[in-house]
Order: sequence, then structure tokens, then C-alpha cells
Amino acid sequence: MNNSVVANFHADALLSFRNYKKMAERAVEQVSDEEFFALIDAESNSIALIIKHIAGNLHSRWRDFLTTDGEKADRNRDTEFEIIEDSREGLMNAWNDGWQTLFDSLEPLTLADFSRTISIRGEPHTVVEAINRQLTHYSYHIGQIALLAKHFKSSEWRTLSVPKNRSAEFNEFLAKKQLDGEQTGDRFASVQEFSQDKEKGESV
Repeated sequence: MNNSVVANFHADALLSFRNYKKMAERAVEQVSDEEFFALIDAESNSIALIIKHIAGNLHSRWRDFLTTDGEKADRNRDTEFEIIEDSREGLMNAWNDGWQTLFDSLEPLTLADFSRTISIRGEPHTVVEAINRQLTHYSYHIGQIALLAKHFKSSEWRTLSVPKNRSAEFNEFLAKKQLDGEQTGDRFASVQEFSQDKEKGESV
């Protein structure tokens, strides 16, 4: 196994998880409590329910990641899609605890750990497969959170991606950072820096 490839994957996975978490939180912080719990139709999930589901998944998948099945016996997935005396504060605390469980399990992984096989619902996964499975799962749901928050805020929405009609400006922004010798590897941070600079310029 190529050490540098594994190290690069490990570092990029950690950065991606952190960025997805940050993206969701930047969206959530824009909505009111009413919007946080609102259902746009009978079949949809609210932001609150998606947060609760991701938190439940995080606690199950990443606790004792290398030694136990990712679907823990104490998880009740169905109740993750029900509001049962849940508060916004309580759900966000569960969210943060779940992400901490992920980082506590993912950060210490060694090269040898990447050769191991784990199980999720009894199905064998390499460590890389398990990480990719969760990356795609969380990004799917975090996209839903962003869409709902943007729907609720409409014209007041503070973008999480390159602003409309400003792709060329963003490319120039990145090119200048590269010429100045600045790191641009953190895609989310670069987008946020660009958007904030534009907001400051427009408010002058």
C-alpha cells in the first residue's frame, strides 16, 4: 500500500468532513427556529430531522469504528425521523457530539488500519469504502439542508458557494492567491473568503 496515497486520502477525507460540517452549520445558522423545524410538505424532512438523522448515523457508524459493526444495536433509526420533545439546542448538541465521535475515530487511523476490514449492517467494507460511504451519505443530506435553508431565506440567503455570475471573478481571485503563494487547497474556505470579500465591498 502506497503510504503517500493513503496519507493524502486520509487528510483529504478529514478536510472534506470538516467542510461539510461547516457548510451545514453556515446554512443552519441562517434559519429561524420555526424554519429549522418546518416541513415543506408531508413527505419531506425538516432541517431538524436531517440534523437528527445525521447525528444518529454519526454516533452509530463511528463509535468503535474499527472493532464493531457500524449499525449499533442501540440505534433506533426510525425515531431519527420523528421530533420527540426535541429542541434545536439539543439536536445541535447531538450533532456536535456525533461529529466529534467521527473525528476522534478518523484522525488517529494509521497506515495499518487502512488494511483492515470493518462491517456495516454485516456487510464487509474496507476502511476506504466505509469512509467514502459516509462522505457521500453526509454530503447528500447536507445538500438537502442547504437547499431548505436557501428556500426559507430566499433573497436574504448568504451563499455557501461561488455567487451567481461571479465565476470569472472567483477564478481570478484564486489565481491571485496562487501568485501570492497562498494555499488554496481548502475549497470551502476559499469560496467563503471570496464571498465575504464581495459582501464587504458591496457594503462600502
